[in-house]
Amino acid sequence: MLLVEKADGVAVVTLNRPEAMNALSKAMRSDLFKAMTALNADEEVSVVILTGAGERAFTAGLDLKELGSDPKALGAANAAGADENPVKAIELCSKPVIGAINGVAITGGFEVAIACDVLLASENARFADTHARVGIMPGWGLSQKLSRLIGPYRAKELSLSGNFLDAATACDWGLVNRVYPAAELMPAARKLAAEMATIPVETLSFYKRLIDDGYALPFGQALALEHERSSAHNRTVTPEAVEARRLAIQARGRTQG
Repeated sequence: MLLVEKADGVAVVTLNRPEAMNALSKAMRSDLFKAMTALNADEEVSVVILTGAGERAFTAGLDLKELGSDPKALGAANAAGADENPVKAIELCSKPVIGAINGVAITGGFEVAIACDVLLASENARFADTHARVGIMPGWGLSQKLSRLIGPYRAKELSLSGNFLDAATACDWGLVNRVYPAAELMPAARKLAAEMATIPVETLSFYKRLIDDGYALPFGQALALEHERSSAHNRTVTPEAVEARRLAIQARGRTQG
């Protein structure tokens, strides 16, 4: 139901229910929580890639068959615990999480996608918020995050229609970083993850948290937060460490040039 592969500082987590469009059943949500908790604590992992099995779906969100057969199952839509709420499970990971969106990301699946730190999409990817059409309201952050990502007018267009957004338009709107042919998606995600993994994981985690915590604040407070945290951090950096990093950056520039 959930596959985890680790190599060279990068972990790939695959939602593996392709026959059910990788729907987020209770068991899968529990497995995702366990996997993200373990990877967060794994000293050999610096970056995580999250994707779905097959080319049809990243994830279709909560398992509607499960919701229709269990009167208590709908509580998952407002679950606060990371063992039930996959967005919280992703957010508890202090390391960068790259979403490799291989197919449709629908409703709760849309929420899971935008919980990632970077989004790379296949040409097959499409996004839809069908909460209103199903008759429930989002409880994992979509109603607030989406408007901040693409603006309130575009967010309302998507959420109040339930229409699909194709990958190319999602990229134009700033929802995803880049779009690739299906066969190139995972190689591109692995390449970006490998580049990130050359930076010490402590630095990656610190910077990720600085961006996230600042983004949640008014701009003036965010600048004050940056000054406070960067001042404390930079006092611990030695000239020798700066010189070593400088030489490494120069070497990397020569190889990339």
